[in-house]
Amino acid sequence: MLTRRAIMGMAAGLPLGAAMPAVAQDCPPQSETERRLHSDFAWLGRYAADNRALIGSGAATRIIFMGDSITQGWQDKCPAFFGPGRVNRGIGGQTTSQMLLRMMADVVALKPRAVHIMAGTNDIAGNSGPMTEAMSQDNLAAMVTLARAHDIRVLIGSIPPAALFPWRPGLDTRTPIASLNRWLRGHAGQSGATWIDYHAVLNDGSGGMKPGLAYDGVHPTEAGYDAMASLIAPILASLRL
Repeated sequence: MLTRRAIMGMAAGLPLGAAMPAVAQDCPPQSETERRLHSDFAWLGRYAADNRALIGSGAATRIIFMGDSITQGWQDKCPAFFGPGRVNRGIGGQTTSQMLLRMMADVVALKPRAVHIMAGTNDIAGNSGPMTEAMSQDNLAAMVTLARAHDIRVLIGSIPPAALFPWRPGLDTRTPIASLNRWLRGHAGQSGATWIDYHAVLNDGSGGMKPGLAYDGVHPTEAGYDAMASLIAPILASLRL
């Protein structure tokens, strides 16, 4: 039986690097998204400078649109929709776990009269890790509660239809989208939020996007956003938002 001293002596005689087994060599490079998930999970830095500038300007914020790439893309494709007082705080790829962490900095601190929340697509895709519907419900309910605690009116948009997620091939999308939308509709009614059913005007009848309304089956085209605007514009007008 080898003694501890003998083992140490054998190791000392080996070339440097051979005495101990190699560990975690040749790690693949991280993507920018992966690095950010470890350094700024919610990407609080994304709008930090914009928020400071907006607060410093003293301009009134009527409504903030909180969401993922579908919200972010709305301003990219239809900038005229976001006139003075309408602030877009969408971030591509985000889940409700990340948005909840952004609520104070990107919504509450700006003191809007209302917030429009549209989220859940990336929860279903598992963008920030596996999530159950109950987890999504808790995050969304917390966002609504946080807004209402600060006297911010809440508008909840349904998750748009999608027959597939190009970045998650093979994933069943229709079933979880329909299920979470049913819960969102019910929660809007229970919490006094305004429900806006974008799914209804975008749906091709089988849970996918109508032709021409999305460029990849998920993200709306300008025509898709126009269809969404046809639902929310009268609501915003009635609320003077």
